[in-house]
Amino acid sequence: MSAERGAGKAQEIQDVEETGPVEEIEVRDPVSAPDAEGRPRRTTRRFPLFTRDTARPEGGGRAASGDLPAPARQWPILVVLGLVGVGLLVTALDEFRVGTVLIGSALLAGAVMRWLLPSVGMLAVRSRFTDMVTYGVLGLAIVLLALMAQPNPLLTVPFLKDALHFTVEN
Repeated sequence: MSAERGAGKAQEIQDVEETGPVEEIEVRDPVSAPDAEGRPRRTTRRFPLFTRDTARPEGGGRAASGDLPAPARQWPILVVLGLVGVGLLVTALDEFRVGTVLIGSALLAGAVMRWLLPSVGMLAVRSRFTDMVTYGVLGLAIVLLALMAQPNPLLTVPFLKDALHFTVEN
C-alpha cells in the first residue's frame, strides 16, 4: 500500500513539473482549509446551523448481499415488524397477555439481533449501544407490564401493592 502511495506521489510531482508552478493557496486564518476547487474555506469544530446530510448508523448497511431482493436484504426489521404484527393480531383476537408478550419479545429479539449481527439494515437507527438499550428497555417493560396485568397476574411484585396502598391511604 505504501508503494502505491509512493507511486501516486511521484506521479503528482511529475504532473506539477509538467504543468508548471502551482498557484499558492491563500490561507485566511489558521483554521481555513482548501475545498474541492482549491478555494480556502473556514473549517470549524462547531456543528452547522443546518444539517446537510447524516451519517449512516453503524450496522445500518444491508443485512444481506445486494443481489437479493429488497425484503431479503432487510430481514431483521421485517422479523421484528412481523412479530409485532402477529402480536397486535393476537391482541385484537382478545388474547391480551399473549399478544403483548409477543410484542415485547419482538423488541427484545431486535435488541439481540442489534447486538449479535454486524449489519442489521434498517433496524439500525442510532449507535449500536443506543439501539440495544432502547429496544431492550422497551421490550422488557412491555413484557413485564403484560405479565403484571390484571386479572390474574402471572407476575406479582409485592412492593408495588404496598406503594399503591401507601398512596391511597395518604
